[in-house]
Amino acid sequence: MVDLSGHRGLTSELIVKACEEFGFFQVINHGVPAAVISQMETIAFDFFSLPAVEKQQAGPPNPLGYGSKAIGQKGDFGEVEYLLLHANPSMSQRACTISGMNPTKFSCAVNEYMETMQELACEILELLGEGLGLSDSGVFSRLIRDRESDSLLRLNHYPPCYNKEDINNDRDVRSGRIGFGEHSDPQIITLLRSNSVGGLQILSTSSSDGAAWVPVPPDPNTFYIMVGDLLQVGLLV
Repeated sequence: MVDLSGHRGLTSELIVKACEEFGFFQVINHGVPAAVISQMETIAFDFFSLPAVEKQQAGPPNPLGYGSKAIGQKGDFGEVEYLLLHANPSMSQRACTISGMNPTKFSCAVNEYMETMQELACEILELLGEGLGLSDSGVFSRLIRDRESDSLLRLNHYPPCYNKEDINNDRDVRSGRIGFGEHSDPQIITLLRSNSVGGLQILSTSSSDGAAWVPVPPDPNTFYIMVGDLLQVGLLV
């Protein structure tokens, strides 16, 4: 757990330690207003509650837009609906043009959320750079601030399974297990906000018994930060 309102030097050291030992940490006192988060969550619920024919107007993803698919076979279960938007406001307008959504309300919610999340991501990356003793602590954050950045906003929705055959034949569906299995994220870092639904786990190698999956309790008031493959490779190089 990293308190971003604490002493900057100690905070940067703690972030480096968390990245080295776990590749994962939570941040509190992150400065993202609760109203901004609530507004974004409401817009997401409104979108995924639309009839399928209306949601499909924002797809198919190429790669941005709305998509719906059965989740893969590597420990994954159920289906996922998702909306993938570019972090650049001028490129995130696609979904707001569909019927059933107020385009002004949608754009305002997404843009305000993305602006605050970009600032949070840059702050974390600059703290990481300082903790690593880099001569240029902004080397990572500039990748986010660059107008040509490929940063994305992804909204995931896991609908319940109503297929009786699946329910009868799949014990994981019957037990309520819906979601992605083991994976790593390809980008620099992932900032993840959970709602009140549990299920997130991280692979810890610090246990005396070897690697073990550790449950992470949901906490809507914090953000989870995950080291991506690109950052890990970059630090190794």
